[in-house]
Amino acid sequence: MDNYLVWAAVLAVLIGLVHSALGEILIFRKLRSGSLIPSRGAPPLSERHIRILWATWHVVTVFGFALAAVLFQLGSATTVASARATVLTATGVAFLMASIVVLIGTHGRHPGWAALAGVAVLVALGLRAA
Repeated sequence: MDNYLVWAAVLAVLIGLVHSALGEILIFRKLRSGSLIPSRGAPPLSERHIRILWATWHVVTVFGFALAAVLFQLGSATTVASARATVLTATGVAFLMASIVVLIGTHGRHPGWAALAGVAVLVALGLRAA
């Protein structure tokens, strides 16, 4: 076991939690009008811009959690095959979650959700083929 990598994973999760929480408290709380997703424009940004900014903010956290899973697995991996499976699973789940966040955050108006979902599907197919 590589304790440095395991602790790096723990720290990455804590960073992600703090990042999302502080973003919600310091930035997005003021831009909400009673819903989960901020919808108040703040010049020079329109509602549409605020929604994609919110989605992108949380996508960073999603990818941070995926990298934490990879670090944890590499720190405690017993086999290359198990590490490969974890890396592919974490990657696929991260892209799927990112796709969902962008889809919901932008009401499907930003095409990035489809591209992110495409990556998730291809990773899943690659994982099954292995």
